[in-house]
Parts: sequence; C-alpha cells; structure tokens
Amino acid sequence: MKLRANLVVGSLLLALVTAIAVTAAFWTPYGPRTVNLRRRLNPPSDLHWLGTDEFGRDVLSRLMVGAETSLTVAAVTVLVAMAIGVTIGLLAGFFRGWVDRALMALNDALLAFPGILLALGLLTVIGPSKWGIVLALGLAYAPAVARVVRGSVLSLREREFIEASRALGNSELYTLWRHVLPNCVSPLTVLATSMFGWVILSESALSFLGLGVPPPAPSWGNMLSTARPFLESATWLSIAPGVMIALCLLGTNLLGDALRDLLDPRT
Repeated sequence: MKLRANLVVGSLLLALVTAIAVTAAFWTPYGPRTVNLRRRLNPPSDLHWLGTDEFGRDVLSRLMVGAETSLTVAAVTVLVAMAIGVTIGLLAGFFRGWVDRALMALNDALLAFPGILLALGLLTVIGPSKWGIVLALGLAYAPAVARVVRGSVLSLREREFIEASRALGNSELYTLWRHVLPNCVSPLTVLATSMFGWVILSESALSFLGLGVPPPAPSWGNMLSTARPFLESATWLSIAPGVMIALCLLGTNLLGDALRDLLDPRT
C-alpha cells in the first residue's frame, strides 16, 4: 500500500511540474520578460494570478518558464553525471588493478569536496550560464555515481554468467557492455531519480547566489533571489518558486523510494 501511494503521488507531482514546463514552451499568459512598471508589485488578481514582480513582470509566466529551465538543467545534468560516473565505475570495477587505483584516486579526490562547493569553484572559472551550471553540477555529482556503479560491478564480475561469457570467447568490453551494465540499471534508476531532485535544489541554490542561470532569464533560484528585498511587502514573489521547488523534491523523493522498493529483489 505504501509502495503504491509513493509511486502514484510522486509520479503525479512530477507529471504536474513537467506539464507546466512543457506548456511554457508553447504558451504563457504574458511574456516572461515583458516589463510593465505601472503594474509593479501588484498582488495576485484576476489579471495576474500570482501577482507581478518589481518590474511588473507576470510571476506565473516566469514561474512556468522557470520550470522549463530548471527541469531541463536537472535532466541534462543527470545525464552528464551518469555518463561520466558510469564510465568510471565500470572501468574501475571490472578491470581492477592500476586502472581501479588511478580512477578511484581521482574519484576520491573529487569526493573530498562537497558537491555544491565543487560546483561553485567550477562556476567561478566557467562563469554563470545555463550550460555552465550543467557541466559544473554534472562533474560534481559524477563521483557518487561512479562509487555506486563500481560497487555493483565488483559484486557482479565474479558471478557465473560473467565467467560463462568469458568462456564463450567474448571480449572484456563485450562482456562489460552486454552483461555487466544491464545489471547495474536498477541501482542507477533509483540514484538518477534521487539525483534529479538534488540537482534542482543545487541549481536553485547556485542561481540564488547569482552563479546559476543569469537574469533576466527566469529560473526558480533567481526568482527567489530577486524576491529577498520584498519578503514583507510582496510575499507572493517568494512563495510561488519555493512551492515549486518543494513539490519537485517531494515528488522525486517519493518516486525514488517507490522505485527502490520495487527494484530491490529482497522486497
């Protein structure tokens, strides 16, 4: 019962946010960058359901486009982190020896830094941009993926079906691709789901600090940042993006828990 509830609620929350992001690609009530100083800091009304910001821009339109930005950044970042981490973990766990030692030394050096601090350092070099934050967060989260994959590979490489593949004359790379990688899909699926929420939170934090998606392009993080001076006079500016971030995190956590229980053979 709990598994079904987590799966349904998590899926519905993420589907809702995704639907908002997809809609923003084709339609928004107003232009997300359209300035109208006569309507600055208007509270929610029939014309502007979530009010307007300090430049008179429609908060709902900016929230919708911010969903598209945040979800795109999160999805591409997860793909980058998975590609790098899976490659390192597979090679290190399967070939062992000096390959394992060299790759894990590099991986452990990156793990020594908290992910958000490593991303901050990379962004100071790359500069704040949409794709810069994808690269920075992808490199920051890749070591965690590599550790998970390496652990799975170490438990698989001595199994009977791997020995059978070698006995049939298959190459090491073929065995790695055909037999080892598919057996790592379950833990990677759970990790990717959880990582999606972490990346959204990290992107929002970096944008809040001014190192993420640069204004006037909207993202949930820079919307929270610009709302700081108006927390008392225009509370609606901070509530909307905060609620969206919370919904995404809740959805990914529930879905991740459900997938972990569903894909765990012990349950």
